Amino acid sequence: QVQLVESGGGLVQAGGSLRLSCAASGRTFSSYAMAWFRRAPGKEREFVAAIGRSGSSTYYVDSVKGRFTISRDNAKNTVYLQMNSLEPEDTAVYYCAATSGYWLVLSRYDCWGQGTQVTVSS
Repeated sequence: QVQLVESGGGLVQAGGSLRLSCAASGRTFSSYAMAWFRRAPGKEREFVAAIGRSGSSTYYVDSVKGRFTISRDNAKNTVYLQMNSLEPEDTAVYYCAATSGYWLVLSRYDCWGQGTQVTVSS
């Protein structure tokens, strides 16, 4: 279990960019795989992107491929989500999550931050 705090959300126009950050407490950040999820108004939580422990392996939901990039800096205990070409459909609360399990088993992401709001206007 790690403590996660997201930041970087805000209000942007369609076509704009934001970079979200997720800061993790502790000295064992590199032992966790990390992911971003989001929850749009009136919808269930949706997987967005995941990154392996070394940062060399990534996976994205189809709707954000080519627009979003997940990365991590293990020296800073931080994972990032660079979001470009934002669309109104990207409006959601974005959460980072951690797992000590296999990075592509999404049900194993059981450590969550509080979320940061991203709003994209038309």
